[in-house]
Amino acid sequence: MAKAATAAMDSEQGLGGKLKSFPERTKSFMQDVRTEMKHVSYPSRKEVQGTTIVVLITVALFGMFFYIVDLIFSRAVDFIFHRFA
Repeated sequence: MAKAATAAMDSEQGLGGKLKSFPERTKSFMQDVRTEMKHVSYPSRKEVQGTTIVVLITVALFGMFFYIVDLIFSRAVDFIFHRFA
């Protein structure tokens, strides 16, 4: 009796059982996606423009910072190589 129950559970968990339940699982997944998408709030155009400006300014500032740091390190390495070469 226990072997029959185990075999039944194995067939449900096996490849055949997964293939049989695929359409049902897909339908359930799509319903869950629709439900969750109803809870999504999208930013307004003004919010997107504001955050885009912040990102562009931040990227420019970090670019300048790393340029200056790279310039300092490259000059220091050049000085060390010329001094001790």
